[in-house]
Amino acid sequence: MDSRTMEIDRIIHTIYPLPENSLNKLKAEIFEEIYRKGDILFKAHRIEQNIYFIKKGIVRAYTETGDNEVTFWFGKEGNPLISMQSYILRKSGYEDIELLEDCIVYKLNSHYLQQLYNEDIYIANWGRRFAEQELIKAEKRFITRQFKTATERYKDLLKESPELLQRVQLGYIASYLGITQVSLSRIRAEIR
Repeated sequence: MDSRTMEIDRIIHTIYPLPENSLNKLKAEIFEEIYRKGDILFKAHRIEQNIYFIKKGIVRAYTETGDNEVTFWFGKEGNPLISMQSYILRKSGYEDIELLEDCIVYKLNSHYLQQLYNEDIYIANWGRRFAEQELIKAEKRFITRQFKTATERYKDLLKESPELLQRVQLGYIASYLGITQVSLSRIRAEIR
């Protein structure tokens, strides 16, 4: 098996360990699906009914602003794909999620998960931890974008996810950093 592949049990337990009975309840409605590079898994202005977890592959979340697409997040093996707006408020999301590689994902229906929260305290606690972790990630992205320079953000990316530089187009990385590709090339040359 590819070293980048991440099995669902490991993904679930990374969020919050569950007793076997609760784990089996949660996994009963998780299905594996395959998508192709270039597919758009989430579309903006639509209520998303599902949560996904990446078994294998890489994606980007972006939003359109006029004539531009602004990439604000990359997901890789083990990461959840969720529209928090849809998940929490049952409102249309603002993001598109595009697959940058062929991907294998685990799909979980949000409505089913909400039912499990009412039936199983362990799964409810798992869901709380899941939401807390996603909030912390969003807060970190916001603070990084507001208070760090592009060079500092690039160095953070190198430290936290160096494989992105081999797997993601530089144009998307430049967009994520909030700079042009020319500026990204200059930063990369300075760091070498």
